[in-house]
Amino acid sequence: MAIPHPDPPGRRPTAPGDDAPPGTPATGENVCRTCRGTGRVEGRRCEDCGGSGIVTEGIGGA
Repeated sequence: MAIPHPDPPGRRPTAPGDDAPPGTPATGENVCRTCRGTGRVEGRRCEDCGGSGIVTEGIGGA
């Protein structure tokens, strides 16, 4: 189940944990594995997702 967030797809800034910029063909949003979608790790903003709880990952097997 997708976790809703305030930024529409393709409008979120690129985060260090992204495989590609948001909106890139053959990618999709996924819950950040580091913070498990909370945007926080040990009380601080997650470095991988930039605090959004969402990362962009490649989909498919190309």
